[in-house]
Amino acid sequence: MIKSRSDYLFFKKSDIVALGIKNHSIRSKIRTFLLPNRILRFQILMRRCEYYTNVKKGIINKLILGFLRIRYSRLSFRLGFSIPLNVFGPGLSIAHYGTIVVSAYAKVGANCRLHPSSCIGASGGINAPVIGDNVYIGPGAKIYGKIKLGNNIAVGANAAVGDSFEEDNILIGGVPAKKIGTVDITSLIRHLRKVK
Repeated sequence: MIKSRSDYLFFKKSDIVALGIKNHSIRSKIRTFLLPNRILRFQILMRRCEYYTNVKKGIINKLILGFLRIRYSRLSFRLGFSIPLNVFGPGLSIAHYGTIVVSAYAKVGANCRLHPSSCIGASGGINAPVIGDNVYIGPGAKIYGKIKLGNNIAVGANAAVGDSFEEDNILIGGVPAKKIGTVDITSLIRHLRKVK
């Protein structure tokens, strides 16, 4: 969770790296200007809203937050995302736009790669998943209930995960989900190769 300006800058930088965006060359900057990356815009706006919600106080900052939340809500609607603030750790990578629904009570660690048509939902309103670091969530995956997922886990496409899997470095899939095997998460979350 963002608790300071340095946290905000770290989360923002981690998200940019996770999305594989390189802003070093002039050509890249021109391309970004002409063809804006809406997912990057969404994630930066999400982090900014988190920063203003958690850190900034005062009347002026409340007005700025209100304006940012309106922009965030509109962009969320356009992209098909229903992602509340303060759920994801640094290094979030949304593969591309499409329906993504996340509970406000869920907690997801660092370096999550999230695909469309996926859902991280609560059962009974507040019993939501707690997901570890370096987790790949495939297209159409449903993760729900008061469960825990460990670190370096890959959730297969269209899996229905309603039980805890606290073992690290595993691949889970199926309906209902079960352990299929082990996985090297760096093959699915590419930017982790550079970190390790």
